[in-house]
Order: sequence, then C-alpha cells, then structure tokens
Amino acid sequence: MPTTSMPESSMPESSMTTPDTRRPRPGPDILRTALRRNLGAMAWGTVLMGLYQAGETAFPIALGLIVEHTMRHRSLGALGLSIAALAVIITTVSLSWRFGMRVLQKANTTEAHRWRVKVAACGLQPVARDMDLKSGEVLTIATEDADQTADIIEVVPLLISSLVAVLVAAVALGLADVRLGLLVIVGTVAILSVLSVLSRRIGSSTREQQARVARAGAKVADLITGLRPLHGFGGNQAAFRSYREVSAEATHQAITVAKVNGVYAGTALALNAILAAAVTLTAGSLAWSGRINVGELVMAVGLAQFIMEPLKLFSEMPKYVMMARASAERMALVLAAPPVTASGAEHPAAGGGLDVDCLRYGSLRKLKFQVSAGEFVAIAAYQPRAAADLASILAVTVPPGVYEGAVRVSGRELGELSVEALRAYLLVNPYDGEIFAGTLGTNIDPLGTSRMVPEAIEASMLTDVVALHREGLDYRVRDRGANLSGGQRQRLSLARALAADTEVLVLHDPTTAVDAVTEQLIARNVAKLRRGRTTIVITSSPALLDAADRVLALDEGVITAEDTHRNLLATDEDYCAAVAR
Repeated sequence: MPTTSMPESSMPESSMTTPDTRRPRPGPDILRTALRRNLGAMAWGTVLMGLYQAGETAFPIALGLIVEHTMRHRSLGALGLSIAALAVIITTVSLSWRFGMRVLQKANTTEAHRWRVKVAACGLQPVARDMDLKSGEVLTIATEDADQTADIIEVVPLLISSLVAVLVAAVALGLADVRLGLLVIVGTVAILSVLSVLSRRIGSSTREQQARVARAGAKVADLITGLRPLHGFGGNQAAFRSYREVSAEATHQAITVAKVNGVYAGTALALNAILAAAVTLTAGSLAWSGRINVGELVMAVGLAQFIMEPLKLFSEMPKYVMMARASAERMALVLAAPPVTASGAEHPAAGGGLDVDCLRYGSLRKLKFQVSAGEFVAIAAYQPRAAADLASILAVTVPPGVYEGAVRVSGRELGELSVEALRAYLLVNPYDGEIFAGTLGTNIDPLGTSRMVPEAIEASMLTDVVALHREGLDYRVRDRGANLSGGQRQRLSLARALAADTEVLVLHDPTTAVDAVTEQLIARNVAKLRRGRTTIVITSSPALLDAADRVLALDEGVITAEDTHRNLLATDEDYCAAVAR
C-alpha cells in the first residue's frame, strides 16, 4: 500500500509463522480470515492510530484555545503552560504514529508471508489442484496478490482512525457553531458517496490488470524454460514477439488502471479542498458576524487545513479495499481450487510388485504386464508417446478416473493409496528431471536424510563432476542447471532418484544425453545398486535393456514381446530395428 505523509517512519518488521492449515474459501472469506487472526494487532494499531489522529485534531483546537486564552489573560505562565501542552500533543502524535505503524506493518508483512507460504504449499501438494493457471501466474499470486491481500490489515485501522479524526473535528467545530459541524459531516458523506462509485471501477480494472500481468509472467517462465530449444531452432524472434504482445496488453491495462486511479485521486483531492474551503469561508463569515470569537476562528481555519489529510486517507481506503479484494479473489483461484483427484488412505505394503491390468489411456491400448518384487524390468517403448503416457500414470499425474483398467502396487489399486505414501514408495524419475538452484549435494539429497548419496553418485557416474570442482558436493548449481552440460544434468537427476532408495523405482530414459561408454557403466551400476529392489526402466538404450532381468516390448499401446534383450535381438526383427544402434 502506498505510504502516506507521516511525522516519523518505521521500517516494516517481518516474522516467520506457521501458515494456517485450514482451506480458505473464495475472495471475501480470505479477507475475513486475514482480519480474524490479526484482531489483536489491529486493535492495538487502531488505538494508537486513533490516538495519533486525535492528537493531530487536538493541535489546531489547542492553538485556538491558546490564542483566545492569551489574548484575554496575557500571562507568561499561561503561555508557558500552553507551550508545554503543545509539546505533549506533538510527542503523543509522534510516538503513537511510530508504534501504531510498527504494529500494523509487522502484522501486514507477517500475514503476507503466511499467504505466500500457503500458495506455495498448494503448488507443492502431492495431489495437484484443478486450476487453469500457469506457473508464472501462480508466482504472481504468491507475491503481489499475497502482499495486496495483507494490506487489508492496515486499511481497516487507518480507516477507523481517519473516521475518528473527522468526527473529532466535526464535534469541535459543532461546539463552536452547529453549522460548521454539520458542514463537515454532510461534506464527508457526499465525498465518500462519490468516491465509492469510482472505487468499484478501480476494483474491476485492477483484477484485469493483475490477470494480464500474471499472463505476462507465465509467458516469461515458459520462455526461460524453453530457452535452449528456442536457441536451437532459431525461434528467439518469434518468442520475443509473442511475449511483447502479452506484455503490451498488460501495459495497456496498467495505463487504464493508472488513469482510473488518477481520476479517483484528483476527484478526492478536489472534493476535500472544496470542503476545506467551505469550512474556512463559513468560519470567516461567522467570525465577521460575531457568532464565533477569534480563537474559534483560528481553530476552524486550522481544522479546515488539517481535515484534508484524514479525509484524503479516508477517501483512499475504499480503493485499497477493492484492490485487496481483487487480490484475494485471485488467490482463491489457487487456494480454493479442488484437487484433480481424491487421495486414498491406504499405504502400500513393503516388498510388493507392480501390476498393470488392461490399461487404456492416450496411446495405451489394454496394456497388461506384471513386475515382481525385486525384479529389474526394462520396457522398450517403440513410440515415445506411449512411454510418456505410462510414466505419467505411474507418477499419479493422471487421476485414476481418467483412464480405464487398473494399476496395482502391492496388490492395491492406485486410487486406494495415499498419494503421498505412494510417492514415497514408488518414485518415477522423468526424462527431463528438473535441476534446482543450490548445490550438487542439495540437488541429490534435498532433505539431507539419505544414506545412499555416495552409492548414488558412483552408480550414476557423477563422480567426475563432483571431483572436477574443489567444492565437491558444495559446488553451486545455477537455476535449471545452467552451468552443467546436458549429460551432467541427466546424471545428477539420476543420482537424486537413486539416493531416494524407494521400494519401486521407475526411470524414464535416464541416459539419453550421455555417451555410450558412460551409458554401459551406468546400466551395470544401476542394476547392481538396485538388486533386490523393484526397478522399471522405460528406455530404448541397449545397455539398460541388456542389464535388465527381462524386457517388455511396448508397441502400439500393448506388449508385443517379452524376453531377455539378447533373445529378442535374435528372434524379433521389429525389436531389433527399434533398439539396435
């Protein structure tokens, strides 16, 4: 929220808290949740900011009283007492603002942190949510929208304190002359009525701006992800034009919002100035006719000048409420989105195998095979699409209700099992495994709990990469492994999968970016390391196929042959043509 003029400023404080695990409902309910769990901070903030506004209001009142008292008594003692009273008012104003804003900004930043963590937690849940948003859009929601939603914690106390200032000014002016008090109250109501109409336009424009900015962010994320392929086929300019179009839409909408905000701010300033001028002129007229004295005139003129600040703040609050609500509704797109599938409650039994029974999905047609516990099986998929479809089902990225047939782990169907427990039991390592910014060590063992790191490094032939750098496993890896070669990134991903040491491990094309000699060594090492653990490799690599206990040939969505790699090479021409190099 934009800062307002203040006698003293304080830096926001942040604190780390555990996010609320309750699932919020759309829009207004998110705001209510934020307000409810910050009632204490908001109460203190309201008291302190109300004290600040009351002190600010008391200043011109005190000046008027001092002028009237001094003109009547002309006493140095009375003047000194008046100056001391002004010092107390100034000190109260300064300290109440400082500590009031400190309380509110601390609560604001803490609440924004909670929502950022909650949005991130939704994205990292084992079961994905059914939302039509790209990663760049979720990032915008987790940052800008979380911050703007948390602004409601400052908005409400500032709104109340500004109302206190306007009411105190109206009462003080009303004591001097009822017409002055009524003028302030009627003028304030009229100003807010006009601005409430404009604030609704700001809310709708802001929602559209946030959506377009999020789409631009998503486009950037997509382009960064595909930067290497874009360089490869010369698509840089086309990608740049695509982003420029999306960014231009966001810029156009931002200009529209700026225009609406400008109209709002200009209208608010003009109306506040008109009210202040009306109070000043009315007070002058009353003083001229003798209905109020000089001290009351000084007070009225001072309050007319002062009242512009709380009126400005008071009139800006509806705009920030609409912005916070728009951001909360965007956060609800993530937080209130239903999961793509219902997770079961059962846990797979240790030492179980895998059973695929009449599976129909995508390019798969009544796919049927079994892998016994402790077996090393390779699947030679003649069509890459079939390999990707099978891997996505085993990774539970496809809800069980979407495909026909059954996939059983340890005798239980996937839909009966807890997704979190299943993924701890059955790990599917994709061919394009993500590499994260950090170190080699944190990429291999993110939680720092694996006892298999040395064996995984050796089996994946990553030892030369670790030895190449004097930092060893502490060598810094850039985002997406930008400072590693394609083969090094693939071996690092394989090492991470092996270090997890799960009961069932599925590897999808784990050696496509390494040379033939390294591939032979990796195949032999993986077979040795995984002995006694169920392992499935979806691959066309002769080395991995040869290392497997048996090979399943997957052609046109069904298993067409089953034997050892060498027997299939000798007896099956289609297999030989598909995998021989």
